Amino acid sequence: MTVVKSDLRYSAEHEWLNDEDPVRIGITDYAADQLGDVVFAELPEVGDTVTAGEVCGELESTKSVSELYSPVTGTIVESNEDVIQNPERINADPYGAGWLFTVDVTEEGELLTPEQYAEQTDGTVE
Repeated sequence: MTVVKSDLRYSAEHEWLNDEDPVRIGITDYAADQLGDVVFAELPEVGDTVTAGEVCGELESTKSVSELYSPVTGTIVESNEDVIQNPERINADPYGAGWLFTVDVTEEGELLTPEQYAEQTDGTVE
């Protein structure tokens, strides 16, 4: 069963974000499971501008290539270099060591509560 963390918010495209400043973003447990074993991560670079709802990178797995969407608008503060070198961290710990990037947010896109996301994915809020 899909784990949905109660202290995060979610996008319909299966990204999570926390409420820190800058905001940390990753993909959900559900997305990691659907992708299969992630073998390559292309993430936005420090200083890049991302726009809510638009493609900002991609994840390649043994099953497919999936576009990565930003749930917020702002400037990239940090990309997780460890995930770029070790993309399997995304599957092993999507809510922890498998985070993707941080953003200095200027605007949020449409976000879901943990309960709304759990309903969308048949997940369990923890």
